[in-house]
Amino acid sequence: MDTSDDEATAAAAETKKKTPKAAAAKGKATGKGKAAAGPKASAKESSLLKQKSPAEFFAENKNIAGFDNPGKSLYTTLRELVENALDSAESISELPDIEITIEEITRTKYNTMIGLVERQRVDEALYDDFESEKDREKRLAKEARFQEIQAKNAALGKKVKEAPSVRGKGRGEAVLFKVTCKDNGRGMPHDDIPNMLGRVLSGTKYGLRQTRGKFGLGAKMALIWSKMSTGLPIEIKSSMKGQNYTSFCRLDIDIHKNIPHVHLHEKRENKTNWHGAEIEVIIEGNWTTHRSKILHYMRQMAVITPYAQFLFKFLSDAADKNLTIKFARRTDVMPPVPLQTKHHPSAVDLLLIKGEMGPDFSPKMTVKSLTSQQLVRIHQLFRQAKFDDPSGNCLSPAGEYNLRLGIIKELHPDMVATHASSPQVFEGHPFIVEAGISIGGKDVKQGINIFRFANRIPLLFEQGADVITRTATKRMVWSSYKINQHQDKIGVFVSIVSTKIPFKGTGKEYIGDDITEISSAVKSALKQCCLQLKSKIVKKLQARERQDRKRNLNRYIPDVARAIMETLVEIADQSPPKRPRYDKEDEELLEKVNSQEVTEMTFRDCLTQHVEQVDYEMALDYAMQSGVSEEPREAIYLNSLEGSYKFVDLQSPVFVFRFVP
Repeated sequence: MDTSDDEATAAAAETKKKTPKAAAAKGKATGKGKAAAGPKASAKESSLLKQKSPAEFFAENKNIAGFDNPGKSLYTTLRELVENALDSAESISELPDIEITIEEITRTKYNTMIGLVERQRVDEALYDDFESEKDREKRLAKEARFQEIQAKNAALGKKVKEAPSVRGKGRGEAVLFKVTCKDNGRGMPHDDIPNMLGRVLSGTKYGLRQTRGKFGLGAKMALIWSKMSTGLPIEIKSSMKGQNYTSFCRLDIDIHKNIPHVHLHEKRENKTNWHGAEIEVIIEGNWTTHRSKILHYMRQMAVITPYAQFLFKFLSDAADKNLTIKFARRTDVMPPVPLQTKHHPSAVDLLLIKGEMGPDFSPKMTVKSLTSQQLVRIHQLFRQAKFDDPSGNCLSPAGEYNLRLGIIKELHPDMVATHASSPQVFEGHPFIVEAGISIGGKDVKQGINIFRFANRIPLLFEQGADVITRTATKRMVWSSYKINQHQDKIGVFVSIVSTKIPFKGTGKEYIGDDITEISSAVKSALKQCCLQLKSKIVKKLQARERQDRKRNLNRYIPDVARAIMETLVEIADQSPPKRPRYDKEDEELLEKVNSQEVTEMTFRDCLTQHVEQVDYEMALDYAMQSGVSEEPREAIYLNSLEGSYKFVDLQSPVFVFRFVP
């Protein structure tokens, strides 16, 4: 009995020991074992909590920051670097002097940078730029025909077209560019450089104030794009005012940890006492598709910041592609530095109440002692109470003076009008709308040409849905202001500044048309500009009518003078008995005609003087009726004094008065 029980127990243990393997083998044979364990394993995996770093998130969703494709990435990189440079110079009230260079990098040069040895291709047919002998003959024949047509056009004085570019049948090789931006701004503290450029969502622009940037992306997204497209680090040179050294840093970013990866960080001698920053990044891009956008952006930036000087260069191995454009400074008057302000009570929410009110909220209690119910009650009271609108003292608009100068400098219009609205409010945030309208000018197409700005940044994409575009094209009756919106060359400039621009979409490229306060302010500003232009256009039309009338009268003067002279000669030749009696003055005139003291030229001169006198009297009468003593004059500006000097500026929206001791 005992023996059998022991054997049974041992057999059971052996069976238990072998069961998992046997079951696994059976499951493997039937294909059901893995499926049976699958749901439990996947459920366990799905229950694991995962987290992405901000850098990893934006690397995977780079279109949010404007890095949709190589062409847009090149444009966005330049834009972010330029705007950072402007902010840096303006923060220390330094007239911005910015140099931007885009240099085309060939594959050979790139391979040298990364230490890749060039090797000869073993089989050309494996590559997508391979060209068979037959294809080569076709291409050469096509190029020969094109050159022949171009030679004929040149001989006939016709426009010569640019030779079509030859494209590969496949993807082709990526085009790389080195983008460099150098400024004369504040510079960066030596120890802060790695985090300022190598950690996403870190920056100096947080807080309630008017700024060009906001989220701490900017150059960091350019660095992420560089890491994704070329793998090369970014290089930074920087020096602050008064420093005897220049900081040099070469770094890239650890995308998964959102921390800077520093290759080199050292101090170098600053022999020239330069201050500012110079950032150099190599990225994949497309100059051909976004060339016009980049140049358009630089031109608009020169309009809205006429106190800045920009030097733009494009460098290529092909000398005929090289480009250098200088946007010269027109004025040395800068807008005031925007001030940080507090949240307006009408715009607060529960989170702001908990974090922003501070210990001075009540003399009897502290914020920490408030219960959740009390906070909700305070929030409700804020929503119900009526507060004065916030002032615009914290805003830094371009100013009518600068806006007008920028338009004149870049477009050279026949006439221009500007207007700045008083501070208004949307959801507790103050905003100011500045507008300008120009008629005529160089490089301006017929019809309405719209230039949009938000916090002094040009907006070039998604124009159709923007409040400025829709107001200018759908809500303005241009004909009532003597403006032909189809034939005249109309430039519409609208700049909106605020502590919070209500952008639509993630790209921050347009302001929605559904905000009544902003829509009304834009329309009102444009109407004020149109009223100014209407008076100028009416005066111009009346002057043209006077010129036409004067021209027509002068055209008939010879015929009238000849007819008068012939009549007087005929009367003077009559014998005295038959000639009727005339007044003494008439007799004297006839005697002068006989003696040829009065000729046809005498009457011509008299009629010409009379036409001039009548024209002058009519113009003077119109000026007296309209209350204008003389023709309105265009605004002028004074060149800055040479050398360094101290001064005090008294600024208003329409003029700047400067005291120079």
